[in-house]
Amino acid sequence: MTNNRKTENNASDIRKSKAGVATVSNGASNLNTMATAKKTAKTKKEYVPIEADIFSMEGKKVGAITLPESIFGAPWRTDLVHQVTTAMQANLRQNRAHTKDRAEVSGGGKKPWKQKGTGQARHGSSRSPIWRHGGITFGPRNERDYSEKINRKMRVGALLSVLSRKAKDGEIILVDSFTFATPKTATAKAAITALAKGAGAERLTTKKKNAALIALSAYDANAIKSFKNFGNVTTEELRNLNPVDVMAHKYLIIEKPEASFAALVARAVPTGRQAKSK
Repeated sequence: MTNNRKTENNASDIRKSKAGVATVSNGASNLNTMATAKKTAKTKKEYVPIEADIFSMEGKKVGAITLPESIFGAPWRTDLVHQVTTAMQANLRQNRAHTKDRAEVSGGGKKPWKQKGTGQARHGSSRSPIWRHGGITFGPRNERDYSEKINRKMRVGALLSVLSRKAKDGEIILVDSFTFATPKTATAKAAITALAKGAGAERLTTKKKNAALIALSAYDANAIKSFKNFGNVTTEELRNLNPVDVMAHKYLIIEKPEASFAALVARAVPTGRQAKSK
């Protein structure tokens, strides 16, 4: 009887162990399936070409162009854009706040009273931080440096991410050229109004602040002076385009799209020592 019971117990143990192995194998297969599904979900999305119209200063459509994927096909990277923009703003920060410590304030060369016998607390200088008109402890100092280093790849990546987001939101307006014989505010106002009507960007004329950033293909004194009287429009050369200025304005107006896109592509591609290091 004892041997039969042992045999039955051993058989039940074997069945349980086999069931456990089967459960573990099923769990492993489920994990593999989930991992494969996650990898499939993380695959890069295909770029959908964006067609953009090109307008003249009179607001008339003069052509169309496909936005290049190398510039306007970048994904939106929130952390990168935040890191680059905050670093650029920190680099623009001017440190003017300054306090004097006890070694810099005037006075305090004489001991206020003798060490013992007066009944008062002992003091060695009337310019101690705990005294009125004394030095400031841990106050702001003008020698503090707030600047941060921004790597080239980070700066370019943030700019491309912002440009791609602007293109997807339909906030980029392309103009064949801005031609001003002389600086003329009235001509610039007429051009802005015509572009707003032609491109369907009503807020270009109604937004009171930061309505548009005009990226000129090259330095043009007449164009810059013509738009200078508008409080909601800013002009900048394309070579100086940066994420902070682009994000601060509702619309981005790019002059001479083909030449401008070529310059942006050249800016995104490393050259010289940077290309050799790769």
